[in-house]
Amino acid sequence: MAAPEVDRTDTSPSPGSTSSTSVFVTAGAIAAIVAALVVSLSASDALVLLGIPDPGPATIYGLPAVRAVGEIAASIAIGSFLLAAFLVPPQKSGVLDVGGYRAVRTGSVASIVWAACALVLVPLTLSDTSGQPFTVAIQPSNLWVALDQVEIASAWRWTAILAVVLAIVSRAVLRWSWTPLLLVFALGTLMPIAVTGHSSSGGSHDIATNSLILHLIAATLWAGGLFAVLSHARRHGAHTDVATRRFSTVATAAFVVMGVSGVINALVRVSVSDLFTTTYGRLVLGKILALVILGFFGWIQRRRSLPALAADPESRGALVRFAGGEVLIFAATIGLAVGLGRTPPPSDVDPNLSLTQAALGYDLDGPPTFARLAFDWRFDLIFGTASIVLAVVYLLGVRRLRKRGDAWPMGRTIAFLLGCATMLIGTSSGVGKYSPATFSVHMGAHMALSMLAPVLLALGGALTLALRALPAAGKDGVPGPREWLLQALHSPVSRFLTHPIVAAVLFVGGFYALYIGGIFGAILDNHAAHLLMNAHFILSGYLFYWVVIGVDPSPRHIEPITKLAMVFGSLPFHAFFGVALMSMNTVMGGWYYRTLGLDWNGDLLGDQKLGGGIAWATGEIPLVLVMLALLIQWSRSDDRNAKRSDRAADRDHDADLAAHNAMFAELARRDREAGL
Repeated sequence: MAAPEVDRTDTSPSPGSTSSTSVFVTAGAIAAIVAALVVSLSASDALVLLGIPDPGPATIYGLPAVRAVGEIAASIAIGSFLLAAFLVPPQKSGVLDVGGYRAVRTGSVASIVWAACALVLVPLTLSDTSGQPFTVAIQPSNLWVALDQVEIASAWRWTAILAVVLAIVSRAVLRWSWTPLLLVFALGTLMPIAVTGHSSSGGSHDIATNSLILHLIAATLWAGGLFAVLSHARRHGAHTDVATRRFSTVATAAFVVMGVSGVINALVRVSVSDLFTTTYGRLVLGKILALVILGFFGWIQRRRSLPALAADPESRGALVRFAGGEVLIFAATIGLAVGLGRTPPPSDVDPNLSLTQAALGYDLDGPPTFARLAFDWRFDLIFGTASIVLAVVYLLGVRRLRKRGDAWPMGRTIAFLLGCATMLIGTSSGVGKYSPATFSVHMGAHMALSMLAPVLLALGGALTLALRALPAAGKDGVPGPREWLLQALHSPVSRFLTHPIVAAVLFVGGFYALYIGGIFGAILDNHAAHLLMNAHFILSGYLFYWVVIGVDPSPRHIEPITKLAMVFGSLPFHAFFGVALMSMNTVMGGWYYRTLGLDWNGDLLGDQKLGGGIAWATGEIPLVLVMLALLIQWSRSDDRNAKRSDRAADRDHDADLAAHNAMFAELARRDREAGL
C-alpha cells in the first residue's frame, strides 16, 4: 500500500505538533477546572434532591473533571477524522497525504484518551449513584454487581468499548475512502451517553433526547474541527486555505444547530422565569453567552482569516491567533456544559407525570382516530428535520440546474418531495406520535417509512441531481462534494451493499429479525432503539429500491430481469410476514404496552393482529408499483436500443445486416458444394 507523500509545505512538523499538543492539554485542563467549579455551586443541592450520602470529593469533583477531559478528547478525535475526510484532499491515488495521515493518527490517540476517561467514569458513576466513596465503588465485587443496574455506568462502558475499537481500526487506515466511516463511527461513540441522563427521563424526554443528540453532534464537529484546523495550520499543512474555508461552512451550520437545539433542550428543563432565579437557569444563560462569544469569533475568522488566506495561503497568522483563543473559549464552554449536566433542573419544571408521559415523554388524548392521526402532530427533531432539509437541498439543486439552462424532469421532483412528505408524516404527525404506543399504528408507520417513502425518494434521482448540480473539481483542482459522491458510489462498500442478494436480505430480513426474532419486544422502551428502527426502515428500503428502480447510477450493472426477480422474490416474503403476525398468539412487548396505562388499548393481541393485517394489505402495493415501473423501464430500454441500432444502420448503410446475410449465403454455398 502506498505511503503518504511528503508534504513539502509542512516545513516545521515537530514544533507545530508539540505546540498543538500543549494547546490541547491546556484546553482539557480548562474544561476540567470549569466543570469542577460549576459542580461546586450545586453539589450539595444535588445530593439532597437525590437523597444519597456524600460520596466524597474524589467523585463529586473528579467525575465532571474526567468527563470534561473525555469530551475534549472525543471532540479532537471527531475533528481529526473530519479534517482527513472532508477538509483536506488525499493524494490522487486515494492514499492520505501527510496532513490527513497525521489527522487520523491524532484521532486514534484522542480515541484512546476518550476510552480511558469513559472507563474511569464507570466506577465514578457507580460511586456517584450509590453514595459510596470511589475506593469502595471501584472494588471488583461491587463494580461487577452494580454495573448492569446503573444505566449511565453501562453507557460509559459501551462508550469505552466503542472508543477502543475506533482507536484500533483507525491505526490501520491509510486510504481516504475509509475516513468518512471513521468520522461516522467517532460520532457514534457519543450516542450511548447521549440517550441517558437528564434528557432520557421525565416529561418531553423524546424532544430532550433528540435535541441533545443534534446538539452534541454539532458541538463536537465545531469544536473538534476547530482543534484540527488549528493544529493543521500550526504545522504549516498543505491546503490550509481550503480546510479553513470548508470548516467555516461546517462551523456556521453547527452554530445554527447548536443554538436551536440548545434552546429547545433548555426549555424542556427550565421555564423562562427560572433563568434568572435558579442556578440551573443562570448556567443556561452562561452557556448562551458562551455560544454568542464563539459565534463572534467565528464571524471575525470569516472577516479576517479567510480573506487573508485567499490572498496568500501562507498567511496563517490571523487564523492561528483567533482559532487559539476560540479553542480555549470552547474548552470553557464544554466544561460549563458538563457542569450544567450535573446540576439538577428546577423541580417545578418536572411535575408528577402520568404513566404514559413517563414512558413516552408526552400524553395521548385518546385512541388513534383519523383526526388525531392526521392533525395531532408532534415534530420529530431527527427525522422531521431530515425530511425538510432533504427537500430544501433537493430544490436548491433543481434551481441550480434551471439557472444554468439545464432541464430536470418535474416528475422526479414531485416524487422526491412526496417521499420527504411521507417521511415527515410517518415520524411527526399523529402517526409518529401514536406509533410508540400502539402496534397497529407502528406497523402503519413502518410500512410508510420502509415501503413507500424509499420508493418515492429513489424515483427522485437525488444522486443524479447532485452529480449534475455540483461543480467538478477539474483535473488539477481540489476534490469536493461531487468527487466524494463518486468515490462513495464506486467504493467496495457500495458494491457490496448493492449486490442484489445483500440488498434484498437487508430489506426483507430486517422484518423477520426485528419482529419474529424477538428484538422488537425487548427494545420497546429504548428511545435510541426507536431511532435506529426508523433509520433502518428508511435506509434499507432506499437501498433496495435504489438497486431495483435504477434511476440513479449504481456501482453494479443489474439486468432488468434480475431486478424483476428481486421484486417477485420479495413479494411472498412480505405476504408471509403479514400472515405470521396475524397468526401469532403472544403479544410482542406486552409488558411495555401495559405500562403505558392506556385503558383504550386493552386488546393488545387484537391490535397486533390488526398491525399484521396492515403489513399484509399495504406491503404489496409499493412492490407492484415498482414492478410496473420496471416493465415501463424495460420497454423504454428496448425502444432506445432499437433506435440506437437504426441510427447505427443509417450511418454504415446496414453493414451489420449485410454481414449477417453474407454469412448465411456462405453457409448455403458450402452446403451446396458438400452435396447437402
